Amino acid sequence: MTTESSTHAGTVAAGDGPDIRSIFLAGPFLQLLDPATGEMPEGARAPFDLLIKHFEAQGISVHNAHRREAWGAELMRPEVCTRIDQEEIRKADVFVALPGFPASPGTHIEVGWASAFDKPIVLLLERGREYTFLVQGLHTVATVEYVVHSDVASALPAVDRALRRVVSNHREAARRR
Repeated sequence: MTTESSTHAGTVAAGDGPDIRSIFLAGPFLQLLDPATGEMPEGARAPFDLLIKHFEAQGISVHNAHRREAWGAELMRPEVCTRIDQEEIRKADVFVALPGFPASPGTHIEVGWASAFDKPIVLLLERGREYTFLVQGLHTVATVEYVVHSDVASALPAVDRALRRVVSNHREAARRR
């Protein structure tokens, strides 16, 4: 995975623009909290905040646990956040995740839910990092676009292209079933 964005489920017809109303944005959370403050430092928060603002500027509703839980200041109990996250993934049009390095166990569970719920998935992978085999091979069991990046901000155009492709590819796969 050395390209900026790679496809694993077909191509998009010219002019095919998917209607994306909602995204579930996942990524490491608890492992990023500052032990002294209990909150995510600005640097850890930045990629999520950037993606949320980017998607919302396009009129897309974004569900994100980091923001919902005030970046760590208002953590929910496990039995509450687990149900909310699973339901929001079920309802989302697309699942987008930064899997984390080292791997975020919670994010990987959410990736599994998204796959099980047959959601189109976009995974943002940091260039030069090694990811679990199940992340690398997810495209064999789900409709997935990988965006390999050095910086989330500069990858936004690739993320937008990946979103369009993954939704179109997912719809095409559903038509073939």
